[in-house]
Amino acid sequence: MKFAVLDFETTGNQSADEIIQVGLAIIDEDRSISRVYGSYVNPGIPIPPFITGLTGISDQDVAEAPSLEEMMMELVPMLDDVVLVGHNVAFDFNFLQNALDRCGYLPFSGRILDTIHFLKICFPSLTSYQLGMVSSYFGLEHDRPHQADSDALATAYALLKCLEELDQLPLLTIQRLSDLFAVEDSDLSWFFDGMRADKENQAIQDPDNYTYFRQFALAIEDWTDMTPARDEEEVNPLAELSFEQYMSQVRNNLREILPQYESRDAQDIMFEEVMKALEDDKHLLIEAGTGTGKSLGYLLPSIYQSVKQEQKVMVSTHTINLQEQLRERDIPLLTKIVPFPFKAAVFKGRQHYLCLRKFEHKINRRDFNTPKEDIIIAAQMIIWLTQTETGDDEELNLGGRGGDFWETVSSDSDSCLGRACPWFRKCFYHRAKHEAGIADVVITNHSKLFTDVKANHQLLPSYERLVIDEAHHLEDVAGKHLGLHMKYFTVIHTLTRLYKDSRNGQLPALRQLLQTSAHEKAGEWTVVIDRLYPDLITVKESWDRLSDLLFGLLPERGDASAGDAGQFTLRLSPSKKPKDWESLTELENQIHVTLGDVVRKGDMLTSEVREELNDYGADSLITDINGLFKDLAAHRENLKFFMTLNDEGVVYWMEANGNFRSKSLQMFAVPVDVSGQLKELFFDKKRSIILTSATLSVDKSFQYMIDNLGLQDASDQGQLNTVQLPSPFNYREQALLLIPRDFPSVKGTMGDQNFVSTLVQSLADAAKATHGRMLVLFTSYRMLRQVYDPLKEVLSSSDISVLGQGMDGSSRTKLIRRFQDSSASVLLGTSSFWEGVDIPGEALTCLAIVRLPFQPPNHPLVEAKSELLQQQKKNPFMKLSVPQAVIRFKQGFGRLVRTAQDKGIVIVYDTRVIESYYGKYFLYSLPGPKMEHMRTEQMVPRIAEWLHGDEAIQ
Repeated sequence: MKFAVLDFETTGNQSADEIIQVGLAIIDEDRSISRVYGSYVNPGIPIPPFITGLTGISDQDVAEAPSLEEMMMELVPMLDDVVLVGHNVAFDFNFLQNALDRCGYLPFSGRILDTIHFLKICFPSLTSYQLGMVSSYFGLEHDRPHQADSDALATAYALLKCLEELDQLPLLTIQRLSDLFAVEDSDLSWFFDGMRADKENQAIQDPDNYTYFRQFALAIEDWTDMTPARDEEEVNPLAELSFEQYMSQVRNNLREILPQYESRDAQDIMFEEVMKALEDDKHLLIEAGTGTGKSLGYLLPSIYQSVKQEQKVMVSTHTINLQEQLRERDIPLLTKIVPFPFKAAVFKGRQHYLCLRKFEHKINRRDFNTPKEDIIIAAQMIIWLTQTETGDDEELNLGGRGGDFWETVSSDSDSCLGRACPWFRKCFYHRAKHEAGIADVVITNHSKLFTDVKANHQLLPSYERLVIDEAHHLEDVAGKHLGLHMKYFTVIHTLTRLYKDSRNGQLPALRQLLQTSAHEKAGEWTVVIDRLYPDLITVKESWDRLSDLLFGLLPERGDASAGDAGQFTLRLSPSKKPKDWESLTELENQIHVTLGDVVRKGDMLTSEVREELNDYGADSLITDINGLFKDLAAHRENLKFFMTLNDEGVVYWMEANGNFRSKSLQMFAVPVDVSGQLKELFFDKKRSIILTSATLSVDKSFQYMIDNLGLQDASDQGQLNTVQLPSPFNYREQALLLIPRDFPSVKGTMGDQNFVSTLVQSLADAAKATHGRMLVLFTSYRMLRQVYDPLKEVLSSSDISVLGQGMDGSSRTKLIRRFQDSSASVLLGTSSFWEGVDIPGEALTCLAIVRLPFQPPNHPLVEAKSELLQQQKKNPFMKLSVPQAVIRFKQGFGRLVRTAQDKGIVIVYDTRVIESYYGKYFLYSLPGPKMEHMRTEQMVPRIAEWLHGDEAIQ
């Protein structure tokens, strides 16, 4: 096989556009790159400035270059008898065919392969398949991105990496891939077919580092072979060791591994305070700012407590991200510095683990919704099975439709065969559960914590001591889980997975299987299935109609939420239901009755078929169908609870998006006050709960958290300690907070012309003074959009690029990466950028906060909480709105200084911080930066002086 790797740079991406540069790398049969060809091409028209900005190719570069015809005379002979390869090859292939046609050659008729497909399949865990990212991941030289010869060479190297990877796979995996692609007549099918033939002709040399089971190669052994970290017969390693002695051994080990390690006062206090609370069975609220090293601050005492007392400690984080960070970064370090063996396990929600039985079933039955994409995803996962030890979806970069595919193969309790499943000993979910069972410390997330509570503690191993990191989110997560959240598609997905049409869905699959069965009752059962179809169609039609009618109740205003444009919200109140609500509840009642009937008949059918038909294929299918019926039963109850609207302690509301209308309908029913439930479920039950975060106090007091989390009783009884750790950074030297005191103010979520133009000018001036490297936080997406284009225009001449959340379809992670990688850029973000964004060092020098982050007062949950406070004769603004906004403000401020070397500026454009009576709560809650207010035009000189400055002027 000889490959020609092709790349064009063009004046645009329409077929009428012109080629301005070509790059071609030839890979010979022996996999050496024998030739790299590159040439500019004179397009005969001016190159658009945007393309020059992207590629660096200017009109001067191509002025003397060969014409298209001259270039093609050189290129065409090199395309003889090759497999054509490109990164997103359809683009280059399109231009190639056009050029061949225009220059009078025959079209290219050889095989075509895309390196994006290969990279996805061979490296399923890469975070990005963009050429620059791939090159840097493999350490390949790619010095001139968006230049054709450099791109072609980088693509050739990427292809060689994929071929190397495929060479190392066992024959069984290659056979699986070849079978998977066999049905479609594609060049990938041809490629894997050839690869299989090659491998089958070699002497068998399947590597030993795989487990082979049911025609799959896996990276794992049976989980039943996993043993605890220490032998039970052995003496407890901490029997004679005090916490101080243990910590001094840990510190010595740390110094050996990290010579630059210095103990930090704040972290030392944290070790002591966490240990004290765990030992004395107390609860603890501990605020630990950035740079404290709080993960180690709670993990080291937790390991000591757990091993010494032989009782598990549970650790819960808010985001999967932080769970991953603990797994990737902190646990490996702890394994090296803790002076005895211990086990820390990460345990997530069940839907994060692959169900091997469902996956096998899906592939064997080729149960694909969108075959072209699904086959690539299935191929990715077949190779991933030879690499993964956890089966956790966070390791996979599925992209596109991958989420829908994952839903059909992820583990769930309703369709689990348990010990009866042939995959049981290999099962990823049971592996994670077993590992959590034998671990000393289990790291889970807030979501799983509440799912476990709702499932009567059947999911997590039992624990008496709990550490809650990112604890400022606990109340929100509790509300979501102790309440209800239902989407239009939640119901539709379940219905269509059962029955999409006579050929697609789990019920038609069972019907097909029964038709080939010789069982005497097979005919009877198919009749039952046929009778279920019309009922399922009726439910879908009624649900569509109900969703339309509910959407019709939403106000036609796009201002209801600070999020996206066109987001509608409507609160429903038990005391004043919308008019005609009765007719809606009648429709809900019909759904309730029909679904009750469907679920009853479905359950009887599945249990009968399972008992009488001994067939593993059918067993597997019936389990899945049974699971779907259980889901329908749950949707039926949830819908009834929502539509009955009868609980005064619950706030009910609906949300939808103007663009997707009733298809985007979401229903919420959340307890107004979760403090009572948190107290009852956690603080009264558990011996010791440590709550930590960088933002727990407001104006140096923890009272807001104590009230909202249900800790007042514990506090009154002396069962609660509170600690605010000193900051490890010197904020007076490292951070300067500026407030332009003459800045125009703004009402609502939109700025007027004067506000927007003043803001754009000031941001542009500040960006130039800090050479880009600026993060701008908005509280409303609409205002972000008002600022994005004008700011881009003002900065276009100064080589500073502007990135905006939601402006070009990039995900948050991609935007942050692009911001870090570019030498000068301004990043505009809304709500999700206020926290969890970690950009240390030079990449971020200036943080601008446009408005104080108050929640929109008309959000149903905020409204309901305010009403409750008014009934208690408390001031909702001071008790709820201000503390919430202060905590968010502190989170935003925390983006700036991430290490002891960082130095930067925060600009607050909201003059309420110095003009209003409540402004002081915001400023006093910060960890002591230097604060100054001045006229807007004085800011830029002050910024320049602070950053580069002559300190003597002060």
